[in-house]
Amino acid sequence: MGPSHLVRGLLLALLALGAAQAQGAEIVVLVDDQLEAGKSLADEIWRHAEMGYLEEKSSAALQAYLSEQGFALESGLAGIPTSFVASYGRGEPVIGILAEFDALPGLSQDAVPERAPRIEGAAGHACGHHLFGAASATAGVAIARWLDENNRSGTVRVYGTPAEEGGSGKVYLTRAGLFDDVDVVLHWHPGDRNSASASSSTANKSGRFTFHGVAAHAASAPDRGRSALDGVEAMNYMVNLMREHVPSNARIHYVITDGGDAPNIVPETAQVYYYVRHPEAARVVKLFERVVKAAEAAALGTETEMTYEVMHGNYPVLPNETLARLVDGNLRNLGGFLYDDSERAFATTIRKTLGDDLLPIDSTNQVQPFAITQGMGSTDVGDVSWNVPTVGFRTATWVPGTPAHSWQAVAAGGTSIGHKGMGLAAKLIARTAQDLIENPELIDEARIELEEKRGADFEYEALLGDREPPLDYRL
Repeated sequence: MGPSHLVRGLLLALLALGAAQAQGAEIVVLVDDQLEAGKSLADEIWRHAEMGYLEEKSSAALQAYLSEQGFALESGLAGIPTSFVASYGRGEPVIGILAEFDALPGLSQDAVPERAPRIEGAAGHACGHHLFGAASATAGVAIARWLDENNRSGTVRVYGTPAEEGGSGKVYLTRAGLFDDVDVVLHWHPGDRNSASASSSTANKSGRFTFHGVAAHAASAPDRGRSALDGVEAMNYMVNLMREHVPSNARIHYVITDGGDAPNIVPETAQVYYYVRHPEAARVVKLFERVVKAAEAAALGTETEMTYEVMHGNYPVLPNETLARLVDGNLRNLGGFLYDDSERAFATTIRKTLGDDLLPIDSTNQVQPFAITQGMGSTDVGDVSWNVPTVGFRTATWVPGTPAHSWQAVAAGGTSIGHKGMGLAAKLIARTAQDLIENPELIDEARIELEEKRGADFEYEALLGDREPPLDYRL
């Protein structure tokens, strides 16, 4: 993005922020009107804690709330039963708001500051998607009310996006063209701090590699068997050797999902599940091809057969600085929040489980400095961001210092600490949407930035190919 374009985008963002400071209180009040309903909705989804593509109750709860508020609903989109789009308003601009709601396996946790699963071995909202979905929905309703009360043209759409955790739900929605007529997409994510930095992520491609051998008695006839587990282990050994010869900002990780049935049986089948990440989508494709070669070589060397299935694939997030500067200004205007005495006691206790070098507890009342950053996680928001100007942010729904995908995140997300961060997120989405509707030139600048960054020759092609959604990947 050229300097003159950036300066123009910053000036427009500042002008919009000034207008928001004069008029934004109204839409914040409309968010406040919805927050009790939003908290109840978040708590309900937190209790359901349903995993990717299995979020029937969570999706239904969000849809019911939006339908009651007058939104038109379409569900079961792109071959995904738990997906939906809830629309309100008329005409342009079309503002999309992403709403996630899937949980993570094995991280069930009660809303207490020590490890205490609600249901042993069950799923838990360790990435805070219950708050994500509820805040996005309540912000959508506030925007709808604001459109009506001000007789404004514009359409707000809340996208119910299942299976972000390894299922690439948004990729299928993107591939199906469901964002083609959207002007801007807004999203957010729970976190341990308040930040609207323009952040990217890594591209990600995953696959399940299944080895097929020959079963035999492991003691009396081992020579007649061919171990599928040997195939898995040989593959893992070669991939681990490969780590020395990949870019330093690449990530490769795996779990063995099937290692056989009993030690005295030569395993007939075995399976390993791989993730490959890098900040560039093209590099991920090449790295994944090398992992496939390792699997093929492992099968050849162990006299087994190998098949693999691509499970998901995400582009890196393409940051939009025009939009990020606008959101950052709004976040600083709204400010953070402080804990009450009971929340502070909870936070003090849970921080004892988090190690050293933590942000201060009172950092929830701060906004972190704006920066252009590269994260190492992955999200299917990336695919949306290469097709539509997209912006996201984080608010402190967890105790400062809490990592994602932890029981500590589940615990705080089930308390008023999570509610406070969720409320801030809903207000920030609503205020930013108001700015964009009132200042359409910001949307034009964001579109120009997107087109410059992705290049004139860009053609979207999903990293997961033409496969159908893996609706059973969590079963």
